[in-house]
Amino acid sequence: MTSVPTVMPASALIRLHDQPDVIRLVVIVLALAILSAVLRRSTGLGDGRAEITAILRATLQLGAVGLIVAAVLDSWPLTGLFVVVMIAVATFTSARRIGSTSRTWPLLPVAIGSLPVVAVLLAAGLLPWQPISLVPTAGILVGNAMTATSLAGRRGLDALSERRGEVEAALALGLLDRDAALLVVRPAARLALVPGLDQTRTVGLVTLPGAFVGTLLGGATPLQAAALQLVVLAGILATQSIAVALTVELVARRALHRSE
Repeated sequence: MTSVPTVMPASALIRLHDQPDVIRLVVIVLALAILSAVLRRSTGLGDGRAEITAILRATLQLGAVGLIVAAVLDSWPLTGLFVVVMIAVATFTSARRIGSTSRTWPLLPVAIGSLPVVAVLLAAGLLPWQPISLVPTAGILVGNAMTATSLAGRRGLDALSERRGEVEAALALGLLDRDAALLVVRPAARLALVPGLDQTRTVGLVTLPGAFVGTLLGGATPLQAAALQLVVLAGILATQSIAVALTVELVARRALHRSE
């Protein structure tokens, strides 16, 4: 007789049955955030405020999402609106991280990097046409597009500033401004692809990503969970590659730039 793997319910991981459980959760989360802040401040890596602010924002945002997600998952129009909001927030965040004077240009790598990949997964039948599968998948891909855009934009603009002499030398040799900029922007922006590649190379050996664990907790077999995670990882690689390529072009064409 073939044994059936026991599925661990989510409640077995996080207990939120009564007030003491909630208090314990809040205390531990705040303690970890404070520890991170103290370490950053004591080691000269920052003032420590970012950790506290980030965990407070995450608490509020996750609480709000928890309240509205049921309504969103019951309506395709609300699902579409939710995805639009995710893209808008990701665009604004990338623009701020890059330090760009334009708040709209990052929309291209964020949206074009993520949405076509989601559409391909849906069209191929790898994702069911249901809001409950679209929302988390879109969230994962939009988030990775945002990270890749931010890293590529920052590193590309830093390279243009730090290696201005090389760009000017290339211009003196007759290269167009875009081509001269690409000589320094491409190598710097390429590092934005490293986190996604490392995650894919070490999956199952170093990390067990959220999609894999979440699918297992939802009742899928280990093989089904692995298949879904593989699809998500391939989607992330494609998303980040598109986002970085577009960001490099925007930086080289001076569409993304910082105030002098």
